[in-house]
Amino acid sequence: MENKRSDCPISCSLEVFGDKWSLLIIRDIMLRDKVSFSEFLASEEKIATNILVNRLNLLESEKILVKEVSPLNKSKFVYSLTQKGADLLPIVIEIMDWGAKYNKNCPRKELGKRIKSDKPAVIKELTSELKKKIK
Repeated sequence: MENKRSDCPISCSLEVFGDKWSLLIIRDIMLRDKVSFSEFLASEEKIATNILVNRLNLLESEKILVKEVSPLNKSKFVYSLTQKGADLLPIVIEIMDWGAKYNKNCPRKELGKRIKSDKPAVIKELTSELKKKIK
């Protein structure tokens, strides 16, 4: 990361995943089992293709994601989390929990209800699942 705003750890983190879209892409891989460009495009937030390309490239250059040729279709790519990306799981869970707690328009769905009742157990379970998928 060459053009950072400051050496504050929060600022350095935001340089990597603090834009409007990167955590949503990470969420889709981490919690919704999405792996392809077309699957990310189909997400409810409706990311523009040029923004998606930019964010995927950023996340790959920061070694949060790995891009590989799809084993099912050699003309497509799939994305997966690295350990660095998987380490964002507790942060993603905390952001989900905070959003549901303070925004009445973001109701808790199944995962959110589990987080509310036993956040440490959910993080442990999802971390275990992610370990099987890490590249």
